[in-house]
Amino acid sequence: MQATLEISGKTRVFGCISDPISHVRAPSVFNPLFEKHGIDAVMVPLHVPPRGLSDFIMGLRAMPNFGGMSITLPHKVPIMEFCDEIGQQGKLVGAVNYAAFDKDRRLIADNCDGSGFVSGLLAAGHEIAQRRILMVGAGGAARAIAFSLADSGISHLGIANRTMSTAEALVEAVSSAYPNTEVQPAPPNPKGFDVIINTTSLGLNEDDKLPIDPKLLNPSQLVAEIIMNPEETAILKAAKTVGCRIHYGRPMFDHQVAIQAKLFGYNFSI
Repeated sequence: MQATLEISGKTRVFGCISDPISHVRAPSVFNPLFEKHGIDAVMVPLHVPPRGLSDFIMGLRAMPNFGGMSITLPHKVPIMEFCDEIGQQGKLVGAVNYAAFDKDRRLIADNCDGSGFVSGLLAAGHEIAQRRILMVGAGGAARAIAFSLADSGISHLGIANRTMSTAEALVEAVSSAYPNTEVQPAPPNPKGFDVIINTTSLGLNEDDKLPIDPKLLNPSQLVAEIIMNPEETAILKAAKTVGCRIHYGRPMFDHQVAIQAKLFGYNFSI
């Protein structure tokens, strides 16, 4: 099979770092976009064991044709130690998922989990300013989304989680960063909310229980997902049956790609 990308000595190199590496999706998304937009660049998967992270970053600094990287587990937190500058969301979340070298080979990093989700919502025409939001889940992606929601001018954020102490800790962190936004722990009950977001992994498998009781939904509400596959999770199907508007998980990923590409020096239209 003939490769579609024409790689030369002028090609700019990007990477996706992880351990293990076989599951990463970023190269399969970025490379077609580089080709589509006529950009002489390539993204490759880079298997980086945790113990080798320091030497890895040191090596990249010495490579002028290496532009930046998508960052996945287990490196989202440890890599911050080697960054020269971290954006606001990365600082708030305490983890980064993309980084790029500037002209002085300074490593600039940030987190776009939350901003990608919010950008996807807004691009789909869903208003969230001054809305009451219920977020079910308080894990890694949920933490990023919570800060971005607060930054977007919502009026109230309820955070439900199986482990209440985790929800309470996130409430405290978001309240501290955004004191003008009302943030409270909440049960997984959608009553009184405008938007309900499932940020748990419930829905990845057919036999998963639902994150909320769909009987408590009403048609005026928006129900949103962050799960990409399956596209239409059980809670989205149930919400459609009730008459709710729904928002799929894929836009979050697409807008993350666009945000990362901007730091890499490119503008990708979504």
